[in-house]
Amino acid sequence: MRTAFQALETWSSAQAPAHEEKDGDDGEGRALYRTVFISDLHLGTPGCQAEALLEFLKAHPSQMLYLVGDIVDGWQLRRRWYWPQAHNDVVQKLLRRARKGCHIVFIPGNHDEFARGFVGHSFGGIEVVEQAIHTTHDGRQFWVIHGDHFDGVIQCAKWLAYLGDNLYELTLRLNRHLNTLRARLGLPYWSLSAYLKGRVKKALNYVMDFEVAVASEARRRGLQGVVCGHIHRAEMRTIDGILYCNDGDWVESHTALVEHMDGRLELIHWNPSEGQPYSAAVSAVTA
Repeated sequence: MRTAFQALETWSSAQAPAHEEKDGDDGEGRALYRTVFISDLHLGTPGCQAEALLEFLKAHPSQMLYLVGDIVDGWQLRRRWYWPQAHNDVVQKLLRRARKGCHIVFIPGNHDEFARGFVGHSFGGIEVVEQAIHTTHDGRQFWVIHGDHFDGVIQCAKWLAYLGDNLYELTLRLNRHLNTLRARLGLPYWSLSAYLKGRVKKALNYVMDFEVAVASEARRRGLQGVVCGHIHRAEMRTIDGILYCNDGDWVESHTALVEHMDGRLELIHWNPSEGQPYSAAVSAVTA
């Protein structure tokens, strides 16, 4: 029986998008960055911002690309099938990038945990691993993981995680309607779920506990930092001497972590505003 991962690869290879780019038209082969880290795309859900992600990938070619979990949302796809052309285009883009020499590493998360059964294998040039150690150009070592193993809800009460996932999807639907109205009024994008997370004390404490736990484990392993995803909160800060980097998500925040050619790390907030498809607001936090 074919797995979902194999099915998506086969389907993607068989169905070229109508706007397939010609070689060299999408920035491949002229890497501007040494490494790009992205996670929590949640392909297979209406909340996935696939078009913005495609624009980001086109503008940010790299020598190496880490897919830090929750790339395909198996939880949602099991409930109902949702796979528009833009999601197929993302898979096509990744496979094409791998064919053109970009080293792509996929670290499955909890939403695409089906791929954990294929750790050690490679599909379409994309290497599947449980975790990775990334060494920057300046010699620092970073532990690269999705992060769900540090989530007590995922580990101890998975039913509650499924419930929370459904509530999150509801919040995203409300958010889309709200921002459609805001766009008509000429107002900028605003994230309802991010607002709620910031306002609810328990949610904020959960985020902080997660960040400290992940950084502590990286320190125990003798590393200089950690790159993760999972909680949909882009962040770069030092925790007890460890550089904690969360690359955020492509459902709401449109964020990624990039490594420049000199080893400097930078958190990028991509601006998908209409009329400015390639403008990026770059955070002031670099390391």
